[in-house]
Amino acid sequence: MSKDTGFENEKGDGMKIAVPTLEGKLCPHFGHCAEFAIFEAEDGKIVGKEMAEPPPHEPGVLPKWLGEEKKVDVIIAGGMGVRAQQLFAAKNIEVVVGAPAEDAEKAVEAWLAGTLETGGNLCDH
Repeated sequence: MSKDTGFENEKGDGMKIAVPTLEGKLCPHFGHCAEFAIFEAEDGKIVGKEMAEPPPHEPGVLPKWLGEEKKVDVIIAGGMGVRAQQLFAAKNIEVVVGAPAEDAEKAVEAWLAGTLETGGNLCDH
């Protein structure tokens, strides 16, 4: 399934992957991050990176911003509330939760390689 982004929505082939970050590492709480690292991937490899400051956190704002403005296909997060996950699903954006708070680029590389180890959703709302 592809969105009108100019990217193929298949793992690693022309897609954008967003990671909420705080001080360069994956932020455990999605809605509380300082910025997003948005990686562009092709052929299973990272080919570009953008750091973007999100708009003020309000329910429904981040799914719209990441989906429509940033054209993201996948989000890798430590934790995310159920409602936010539903809003991303409605925009055909895949959500991966339970990712460890490590270097954002390493998390994306591991996900692209199929080796990202995830635990439980770190968000309880």
